[in-house]
Amino acid sequence: MKIIKIGGGCLKDGPTANIILDLAAARGKGNIFVVSAFFGITDILVSGIEAALASEDSIEGVIQDLRNRHQTIVDYLVDSVEEKDRALQKLEDLLGKLERYYFGISFTREATPRMRDMIAVSGERMSAMILAAAMASRGIDSGVVLPEEAGIITDGKFMDATALMAPTRENLSLRLGRQVTENKILFVPGFYGVSDTGEITTFGRGGSDYSAAVVTAGVDADLLEIWKDTPGFMTADPDNLPDCRLIPELTYEEAAELAYTGAGILHPRTVEPVRQAGIDIAVKNTYDPDARGSRITRRARQADTIIKSVSYTRDVAILKIHASGVGARQGILSLITRAVSDKGINIKSVVTSQTCISLLVSKNDAQTAHAGIREIHPRPFRESVCRTRVALVSIVGEGLHHSRGIAARCFTAVSNADVNIEMISFGASDAAMYFLVDEDSLDATIQALHDAFFNSSPPLL
Repeated sequence: MKIIKIGGGCLKDGPTANIILDLAAARGKGNIFVVSAFFGITDILVSGIEAALASEDSIEGVIQDLRNRHQTIVDYLVDSVEEKDRALQKLEDLLGKLERYYFGISFTREATPRMRDMIAVSGERMSAMILAAAMASRGIDSGVVLPEEAGIITDGKFMDATALMAPTRENLSLRLGRQVTENKILFVPGFYGVSDTGEITTFGRGGSDYSAAVVTAGVDADLLEIWKDTPGFMTADPDNLPDCRLIPELTYEEAAELAYTGAGILHPRTVEPVRQAGIDIAVKNTYDPDARGSRITRRARQADTIIKSVSYTRDVAILKIHASGVGARQGILSLITRAVSDKGINIKSVVTSQTCISLLVSKNDAQTAHAGIREIHPRPFRESVCRTRVALVSIVGEGLHHSRGIAARCFTAVSNADVNIEMISFGASDAAMYFLVDEDSLDATIQALHDAFFNSSPPLL
């Protein structure tokens, strides 16, 4: 049995969803599909919260927009009158509950993390219900199992939950795996689970990939397939370098590093559950389902150049805290990181020297994090600086730290492109090396690195 994940990029509208249904009907029987919301729906749900906080007059418009979008998809996908009527009634039930949530937020003028999670999961619930109805309309046995029914148990942290695999595995084995038959397709909404007290808790934006990995490990499936509208992992971002190549095989570590540094193929946490279970991930292209795609496995073949991909993210800012003798001053690092975390901000990375502590945070969090640092009194530092026009670049390949000359080749290529490098992180991972460049130099950096490691080398495998 396989677990197949379908993302919002493959569910943009009725026609694109129909491609998925054709594939599922031909290749998906006997498997479990974990699905995202239809494209753009989660954004509407989240923005609806802010609209409800501003004025209750906006709520009707938000609900009607959601109704129109989903009704259009139902009309396109579901031919059976009986199945269509049933699906539209379920849609109205979900929208009615959602409307009450919005009015509650508007009345109390408060949107708690608990309520935000309860609203955010509505998209996945609606897509799973509609896809199951469309499949039933085709005469294929199908059903929907909600995460709370399946027993996906989390640590209870709203908006950034983690699955507790021991109870989840026990529940899924009993409640989910046995419902799959040779000719049946089960749809499970992704993105969330429930705490041990039954509270809905989401895995963070993009967390349906992680949901699929949790289900894969929980039912001890043979494989996790990620259906995308792209060929798989590439040696660079195709938007930057159209001549980049497919990466046929990656290790778990390589895939995780690429996911963390900008590759939009997987949610960064997807690898965790399947790595522990020793289950492979296959990334497949829905527009070319027989193509090779990318395989993520424990023992992927090493590339001739060691490096498999050049990745980057623009969603980064650097905070530099200057103070003498940082390495000899007890507690200063803890004091600074606590000031940032108390603002509810995640620190991506920390690099220190004897005179400076450098923190990497998301660009949108930079000013709030900087304000938190400057609120420390008395100040244990001389100066703090926030820079947002930077990009984080990484080269990824298992074993690069044990291969002589990789770093020299990297930095020589970047230097020859007349790019200045700062804040190098080398050694934290055996599969990646990171550094910062000015945002304006990013394209030149990526091109130089890709030329150095790939354009003069044979295909990866």
